Amino acid sequence: MAAPDFVPVRPGSPKYYESPPRRLGSWNASRPAEVVEGGQPAGDAFGFQGPDQGYALKLANSFRGKLHLAPGEHEEDAIAGCLVVAMRRASLYGRAPMMPDLKLAFSLFGFLDEGAPADLVAFRTPLFVEVSNPHHYFEGRHIASLVPEATLRLTPEVVAAATDWRALLGQ
Repeated sequence: MAAPDFVPVRPGSPKYYESPPRRLGSWNASRPAEVVEGGQPAGDAFGFQGPDQGYALKLANSFRGKLHLAPGEHEEDAIAGCLVVAMRRASLYGRAPMMPDLKLAFSLFGFLDEGAPADLVAFRTPLFVEVSNPHHYFEGRHIASLVPEATLRLTPEVVAAATDWRALLGQ
């Protein structure tokens, strides 16, 4: 392979590329932040890891002004609470969040349904209070943990068409 023009060449020697010398021995994870053996850590405050989860924030902004809220509910809280559910669903599939993840989360809690059942609204209202506040991280984690994995694996259309919200939330 020819070397670029800016590489200095000794007079009379051919101009070509040489790889650096090969290192002997095997590679090992010796840096403090490497996560190799055992995978990602798990625990109460770790959540569900997935690639590019911040993209869900961009997608969630497209729902602003379209959510059906009960008196006393705030759009920021609804978005924050449904974001954690959407990110959990995306992490189950090992991918970045997509619009169906958010649609499922908002449909599950009745935010996309103008005629959401009154008992669902009564159930969700205390759950979502102040979830958008960064000091309420564990309340958001609680919302994500309420949704069974079987429900997260459904399609948004199935969740939106379901009539028994208690079965979807394992209540």
